[in-house]
Amino acid sequence: MRLALLLVPVLLAAAGCTADAGEKAPATRQEAAAARPSPFAECAALTTAPASAAPTTSTGGAGLPALTLNCFTGGAPVALRDVRGPAVINVWASWCPPCRKELPAFQRLSERTAGQLQVIGVNSQDRREAAQSIGEDFGVRFPVLVDQGQSLQRELNRNAMPLTILVDGQGRVRHLDSTGALDDARLAELVRRHLGLTVPA
Repeated sequence: MRLALLLVPVLLAAAGCTADAGEKAPATRQEAAAARPSPFAECAALTTAPASAAPTTSTGGAGLPALTLNCFTGGAPVALRDVRGPAVINVWASWCPPCRKELPAFQRLSERTAGQLQVIGVNSQDRREAAQSIGEDFGVRFPVLVDQGQSLQRELNRNAMPLTILVDGQGRVRHLDSTGALDDARLAELVRRHLGLTVPA
């Protein structure tokens, strides 16, 4: 009887070890976040114009900076000059309260203008696990690029966050907005005024 009692912990430990032998738990929160599937869309389609985008005629304005950024979901890096507009680019971070406040409006804009307009996120100065959690919690599905060194903001001479960039069909920057958290009405107005598109209600 005593021998049987002594063997129980050994058998339980052995059973636990064999059950987990093929699974290695992530060592850090960052590894755990990286192991979860990304909530954001892939970035491959960013270099293809939206399917039903109306052609626009540019009357000046600079193009996007000659920067290449990694996609949050992986895959090939994206050269900003290759992004096909019209597009709305939102620079955000999880630690920025106005960014968190406006992200759902950008997701709704993405859904309402699918096929006409690209909505793109640029996650800046952030931790991957924090950005991923925000995407999961807020249901953000549009593609997100990663810019931890603030290279895009530096090229545009804008330090404020959030930053919204409106880009026309020729890849020209038509407007920069850093007035704070944007809501649905303000986003629709910016898109209508600077890109000539009507956002469906």
